[in-house]
Amino acid sequence: MSVRRNDFDVTDQVRTTDPQAVQGEVSRIYAELYAPASDLELLRPFADASRLYHGDFPGHRACDTAYHNLQHVLDVTLAMARLMDGSTRAARGAVAFDERLFRFGIVLALFHDAGYIRSRHDTRADNGAAYTRTHVSRGGRFLERYLGDLGLADLIPVAGPLVHFTGYERPVASIDINDPTLRRLGLLLGSADIVAQMSDRCYLEKCRDRLYPEFVVGGIAAGRDADGQPNVLFASAEDLVVKTPGFYQVASRRLEHDLEGVYRLAEPHFRGQNLYLEELEKNIRHAETVAEQHDLSLLRRLPPPAETAGDAEPAPENRQEASATRSMILPTCALDSISACALEAAPSSNVE
Repeated sequence: MSVRRNDFDVTDQVRTTDPQAVQGEVSRIYAELYAPASDLELLRPFADASRLYHGDFPGHRACDTAYHNLQHVLDVTLAMARLMDGSTRAARGAVAFDERLFRFGIVLALFHDAGYIRSRHDTRADNGAAYTRTHVSRGGRFLERYLGDLGLADLIPVAGPLVHFTGYERPVASIDINDPTLRRLGLLLGSADIVAQMSDRCYLEKCRDRLYPEFVVGGIAAGRDADGQPNVLFASAEDLVVKTPGFYQVASRRLEHDLEGVYRLAEPHFRGQNLYLEELEKNIRHAETVAEQHDLSLLRRLPPPAETAGDAEPAPENRQEASATRSMILPTCALDSISACALEAAPSSNVE
């Protein structure tokens, strides 16, 4: 039995650190759905996303958040394409996407976390993670500026609301999208964001080494409440591990109820399987083992390099020493899985 590679998707066939590889698979799905439509209009958004995260997009710095990096958005984009494919194949006269809305969905996925990217004139934050609380709204504003260049100006009014399906700044039920097709697009986007990251083969290691530093910078891990009293949400690595099943329940409720269970639309794409759910559940079972044995050394997988502009994680050769010398919290579920708990309980931030 082959072992899935750390920088590949749930099928172990698409390298999720490679924009061209992900774009190629998305284009293949697009061509199967909409032949003989050309995929040329998909090429620019992928190129622009790569430029944005590498610091080559006008007016923006390179990505400096090690968890919410280019691989993350590529993984989400691939999941989004597969969910849209499943939705269209399963529609049978109900909610389906034409080729233009499919491309719009891909653009939303590629830039849904653009709010973590700092502008070149930003003097308010030293790291993009400082915008954790407001990154969704910031990402929506980026899309509003960007969509006109892609010939999608008529969709600008719904871009910001749709990106909010990936975050917790607004309850899903309050997002003002009444068109059923566009609302389905938002539900798929929010679901893709959760299942893509939680099914990552190095998910737990990334949470330990990359997401926690973002929580610290963003004021999520600890701070003060409204009365000025210390408010520590994550007291220790062991504390987080013990709480993991509860965080998974938060994600499950969001997928099933808030996002209406559309993650199941991966099944028509995979011809009956849901590889995202299968890999996600493997990660949760492993997290439960770590918690039961109180042994963080069981997290041994080495994620691909973060390729960020900052120093958000220890170098591989220093990881053991760094883990031993710092009080590291082990977030065993991704931001989208625990934010319902963390963002409500964490002290407010003045960074916007």
